[in-house]
Amino acid sequence: MSDILFHYERVSPTSWAYFSSFLMLALFFKFNRVFSIRNVDLFLLIALAPGLLLVQYSYDADGISENALEIQQLGFQWLFAVGILFLIRLLIDPAMTRRPLLDPNINASGLTFLASSILFFLMANVVTGRVAPNDMTHALPAAELKAKTQQAEGDDSSADTFDTEGPGYWLIYLLPRVSTQTVIVQSEDAPPETTAEKEQRQLRIGEITTRVVAISSHVLIVVGLVLIGLWHFDNLVAGIACATIYLMLPYTARWCGTPVHAVPAALLVWSIVMYRRPMVAGLLIGLASGTNYYPFFLLSLWCSFYWERGIKRFLGGFFIAIGVLIITMAFTAGSPDLFLAQLMQMFGIRWPRLAHLQGIWRFWDPAYRIPILIAFIALSISFAAWPGRKNLGVLISCTAALMVGVQFWHAHGGGMYVAWYLPLLLLTIYRPNLDDRIAATMVSESWWEQRRRARLAPSR
Repeated sequence: MSDILFHYERVSPTSWAYFSSFLMLALFFKFNRVFSIRNVDLFLLIALAPGLLLVQYSYDADGISENALEIQQLGFQWLFAVGILFLIRLLIDPAMTRRPLLDPNINASGLTFLASSILFFLMANVVTGRVAPNDMTHALPAAELKAKTQQAEGDDSSADTFDTEGPGYWLIYLLPRVSTQTVIVQSEDAPPETTAEKEQRQLRIGEITTRVVAISSHVLIVVGLVLIGLWHFDNLVAGIACATIYLMLPYTARWCGTPVHAVPAALLVWSIVMYRRPMVAGLLIGLASGTNYYPFFLLSLWCSFYWERGIKRFLGGFFIAIGVLIITMAFTAGSPDLFLAQLMQMFGIRWPRLAHLQGIWRFWDPAYRIPILIAFIALSISFAAWPGRKNLGVLISCTAALMVGVQFWHAHGGGMYVAWYLPLLLLTIYRPNLDDRIAATMVSESWWEQRRRARLAPSR
């Protein structure tokens, strides 16, 4: 960046947390309605930063500071408490029928310019950033466990990502995490000759792939938020406001180079964008479920939404996406045993683990994770019947609620994956009344339904 902007220096995560918090209050706080829900939501969003900064500091200070573990525990406890508040807010959102229009304190043109500028700097940091050692895995304990597993089973062990990273599509965990807080100048390398140079070249290819995936995912999230505001909320300013807050939050600035955070978020946002096309929405939910596993728990909610119209198309798209991922895995696995291991990881086929956990469960008794998991599954199933009449607003808020609920029992750093629910949470905050946006009226009939209705219609 210093080659583009003279004497450019990166902003530290803590400084950006302070600056972005005050900027968000200046742009979106309603000073003429101090006790509005919108203002409470803003403070909840700002409350994410202290927990994230504490956890990140503990990772960076591991082995250096004596109190790194105590700081990490405090950070995850903070994120756990904020997550509970988010979950309560999202579950009561369907009952909030009065939703006055509260525009930002700046017009749409100013918001667009600000969002575009922040997006440029974030993506430039991804392009020029480097892969730091502690960015190669989600947390340092995961790296230690992976190293022990490889020593025990050999360097060619490739099924250990289930232990160190959690369930999901194995390929996404092979991508390195690009640090967006460190900027370096990269020079061109000569053609590789030795084995070490070839390995270095493969690493650079992985870094480039990571950058492309991360940048594409965040651009899709931002564009999706704007399109939802324009197409589904009939309010372009609301969509731009959601995109601006998303880019402004310290979480996005720090973890925008991590594909495992951004890819599921992009797929979930675009499933909302395409909710009027059940098959496309099913494809996107299927891809999100295959790459990340946890969106599997959204099936009952989304099937209930499409029950009156579009359920077959939605399930068809969902299973097509899962099938494509399985076929791709079969061709790339190399052996039946490895394919089976990767398939089990993709679908999360394993009893809940009670050892070698990360996040808050590294400090709490893992036995309490089981009742939380059971309560989460019960909540997921309950959305099949509650709320009784599901509209687009309910679909957005309940999808976000389930992704927040995942953080409570996630054994691999739960609470850190804010992107899984953050865009949907912002849409919930800024959405208008959407009681009329139900599948029966917003989803068009399929061609075979139209043909069947024409065949049953009396001839004139």
